Amino acid sequence: MTQRLKDKVAIVTGAAAAERDGLKGIGGAAAWLFAKEGAKIVIADINAEQGQRTTAQIQETYGDALFVRLDVSSEDEWKQAVQTTVDRFGRLDVLVNSAGLTGGGSDVETTSLEHWNRMMDVHVKGTFLGTKYAIAEMRKVAGGSIVNVSSMHGIVGIKYGAATAYQAAKGAIRIFTKAAAIQYAKENIRVNSIHPGNTNTPMAVPYMTDKDWTKLWIDETPLGRFAHSDEIAYPILYLASDESSYVTGAELVVDGGINAV
Repeated sequence: MTQRLKDKVAIVTGAAAAERDGLKGIGGAAAWLFAKEGAKIVIADINAEQGQRTTAQIQETYGDALFVRLDVSSEDEWKQAVQTTVDRFGRLDVLVNSAGLTGGGSDVETTSLEHWNRMMDVHVKGTFLGTKYAIAEMRKVAGGSIVNVSSMHGIVGIKYGAATAYQAAKGAIRIFTKAAAIQYAKENIRVNSIHPGNTNTPMAVPYMTDKDWTKLWIDETPLGRFAHSDEIAYPILYLASDESSYVTGAELVVDGGINAV
């Protein structure tokens, strides 16, 4: 074990879908990897039942882990999640804003205001609130790393199937990340975004059962396949660790080459 996050405390949102023998989401895969690398992990998710099971398995395998129920769109719940983390572990070094929703397929005219607001609440408001309340605790320990999970479609448009609100939200995360990075760089609080391509996660399963849709995306991807969640978790680990100590305000694209086309 290389212990790249030894003695660090990390909150990872949207990390409940990560039971040991099951298909893992991006946040869940990052939580397991962080624990393996020596971090004390706080799994923050709205799904309490699954989150508690995943947390118990991480505790059995690697040691310290904590579950907190968190609706990322709630300011009060964010305040409580950060306070609970500090009460338990004494500090906060890393935040991964990974909670999210699938995009759905609707163009501008058919996107409902309800759907638009839900996408903004979870992706944009959730990322904003997490960053806002992590900063004060990171300041106390003279720095930290915030990793915001955007998407390749926070950079480029979707060719097959519109996802207007999803793309707008993920694009907002990209620019918010740069704003926060500039504001807090002098305090050694680094903020970066990661932009995954199509990844085999529990959220993607309904789409991957559509063979025609899956073939379209694989044909569009230079590497010719979907990513595994661990292949996104390792770049997140890099951004969370001191190995990326001179990286802030960056966007790390992990999409199998789609943005290069």
